[in-house]
Amino acid sequence: MPLGANKAAIMGVAGVSTADVVLLSTQTASGDSAISFTSGITSTYGEYIFKFYVMNPATDGSLFGFQVNAASQSGYNETITSTYFRAMHMENDSSAVLGYRTTTDQAQGTAFQDLTDSSGSDADECFAGELHLFNPASTTYVKHFTARTIDYTNQPAPMDTFVGGYINTTAAITEVQFKMASGNLDGTIKLWGVK
Repeated sequence: MPLGANKAAIMGVAGVSTADVVLLSTQTASGDSAISFTSGITSTYGEYIFKFYVMNPATDGSLFGFQVNAASQSGYNETITSTYFRAMHMENDSSAVLGYRTTTDQAQGTAFQDLTDSSGSDADECFAGELHLFNPASTTYVKHFTARTIDYTNQPAPMDTFVGGYINTTAAITEVQFKMASGNLDGTIKLWGVK
């Protein structure tokens, strides 16, 4: 279903027409090991936005990440180069952090790319955010992405995380999977297409 102009502006894509931002898919996990989008990522849209809503891990302190498959590939192990930085302030005001984190970036790695850090698993802890994937159907260029997540960590502290990078393949990306580094998860992910 297309979004109206006001909703398109709320999505962060102001100036587009009402038919340019479309909800393509919604998946909800309840104690699942992963959420996989295996259809709907085509040349129809130049940008795809994955929005995460009230995500809660089963394992305290686990990290949430994503990986992709190129067309006709399997295993979710494409080569990624990325950067990762975060801002955090402890709930008890004992410390604060703003900085680059080298343990969660990748330099031509094939692991799942972390998007959060030490997510809390208590009933009042969760995370939310979004991943933007640009021009995944291109068979000429590598695929760029940006992500931002807000989570309540197990430390306890709120954390604002920023991730960016590229998937180093010129093959079309057709599948995206999200999962925790350890354990299952609950929550909803929506996939939007942007012309």
